[in-house]
Amino acid sequence: QVQFVESGGGLVQAGGSLRLSCVASGFIFRVVTFGWYRQAPGKQREMIASIRSDGITNSADSVKGRFTISRDNAKNTVYLQMNSLKPEDTAVYFCAPKGVSAGYTSWGQGTQVTVST
Repeated sequence: QVQFVESGGGLVQAGGSLRLSCVASGFIFRVVTFGWYRQAPGKQREMIASIRSDGITNSADSVKGRFTISRDNAKNTVYLQMNSLKPEDTAVYFCAPKGVSAGYTSWGQGTQVTVST
């Protein structure tokens, strides 16, 4: 059974940092390209960063230079280090394989990130 468990969110002031974790199970972790996604209130879910099995990463312009995605294949875990947080980063954050749609049936519960001014 495919499962994602996200954690590490919270309330932080603008300019602060958080590190999100996502433990994945139910498939061969090391071969999968993963993405971190977020969904702000009233907006569609968007992918903001991805990491290939070989460690190559890509980030959306909105987070480039501030957020870093990484992975630990031994721990079946994907991370998102978020620095210089802004109020517009407030959203629920999810991880999943890259390219899945909003209708993907194995989304985790996500982790809430709230950035105050």
